[in-house]
Amino acid sequence: MLWSVLNPLLMMLVLTAVFEFMFRFQIENFALYLILGNILFSLMSNATNGGLKSILDSAPLIKKIRINKAIFPVQKTLFELVNFTISLIAVALVLVYFQVLPTVNILFLPLLLIYVVLFSTGLSLLLSALAVFFRDVIHLWTVLTMAWMYLSAIFYPIDMLPPWLQQAMLFNPMYQFITYFREIVMWGITPSLLSNLICLGMALVTLLVGILVFRRLQHRFILYV
Repeated sequence: MLWSVLNPLLMMLVLTAVFEFMFRFQIENFALYLILGNILFSLMSNATNGGLKSILDSAPLIKKIRINKAIFPVQKTLFELVNFTISLIAVALVLVYFQVLPTVNILFLPLLLIYVVLFSTGLSLLLSALAVFFRDVIHLWTVLTMAWMYLSAIFYPIDMLPPWLQQAMLFNPMYQFITYFREIVMWGITPSLLSNLICLGMALVTLLVGILVFRRLQHRFILYV
């Protein structure tokens, strides 16, 4: 539990030193801006990295008893949700330091977490199924998540990007979720109906794809694990 609080704080300090002082990004309360993006992205990243190998890691159990195999990737996402909840203590400390008083819009946080959990669960189901047949997915996903992190405006303001890339960023689910998170916690903005529909749509489409692929392939897992 202690590391769930210390880890985002330490990462925030290191990255703030790099991006605020070396690159001199002019963002008010940059450390808060940074930690909000970092912990939300880590929720998705850790959930999918754990879910990715969940079927392979559970092979001894799957071979012995009949069990709903979707439990394993779903459990990884729920576990990371608990870690995220604990890491909100670190966010609270940063809010106090910068004297940022949350508004009533903080009540939208459970709704945002539903979007992110559905999205992460869908990805975990999809990746865990593919990893059974294509083990290279495990290594490839590590590279992709790192690239995705740098393409989600966690460390920098989006207006530093060229216009065409700013438009492309709108199709990045994690950018949408992170912006939503910053709006309700940092800027006190009420998320629009369009913003909620976009986040919900991205989450549901990903979840549906994950469920369909997982259900189609799960009967063959026993042959490859």
